[in-house]
Amino acid sequence: MTNKSIDYMNKYYPESQFGGFTDIDGTIAFYLRVNALVGDGSTVLDVGCGNMEYLNNLLPTLRSLRNLKGKCKKYIGIDIDEKSRNNQYLDEFFLIKDNHWPIGDNSVDVCICDTVLEHIEAPDIFFMECQRVIKPDGYLCIRTANVISYFGFFSKFIPNRFHNFVIKRIQKERDSMDIYPTLYKCNSVRSLRRYLKEYGFKAHVYGYEAEPRYLSFSRFIYYLGVMYQRFAPSIVKVAIFAFGKKGK
Repeated sequence: MTNKSIDYMNKYYPESQFGGFTDIDGTIAFYLRVNALVGDGSTVLDVGCGNMEYLNNLLPTLRSLRNLKGKCKKYIGIDIDEKSRNNQYLDEFFLIKDNHWPIGDNSVDVCICDTVLEHIEAPDIFFMECQRVIKPDGYLCIRTANVISYFGFFSKFIPNRFHNFVIKRIQKERDSMDIYPTLYKCNSVRSLRRYLKEYGFKAHVYGYEAEPRYLSFSRFIYYLGVMYQRFAPSIVKVAIFAFGKKGK
């Protein structure tokens, strides 16, 4: 996090001066609920796990919530990128090939999909695999970008070939190698509700807005982001959280 980000965050979210995070931190909000669903005997699947090197740079509080290794029976990661095999935070890793997940039927207690759904080309295949691998009464936890927010609008407006350049200008800490094309095939509250219901999940889906730290390249733009965070309706918040429970 840059000095500008810290200064702006301290000004508009003064509680962040005590611990380094805000009351509305998206990672804390999402993974606090994930942790509540994970038990000692749980098998947890992280879809699109990546190499998680960014965890090394997180505050200890955020890293403790985000890292599930040791909190469950088995923490499994799957990804299309072979480099994710080096993920030190996993108990096991498997490579995704041809959209099929190398995971057994009804074998997962909690499935996590964090900032991945916006890259999925075939949502039906994705949710079919979720339904297949998650146990009855198991949980699916999704955090993704909202296509009908301002963030989603500009992401759709800017061609994918320029995303790497734009994101590196805004988030200088991002590795260009972990920036994938965004497709937004099911990235609205309404669409996610429909898919989850269709594939047998009882779910709660809602918009969520954390502090706009990615707008810290400009004081004025950051201020507009703060106003948006505070007053925008849930349906157009930048992020979508979805928590579903598979029926028996």
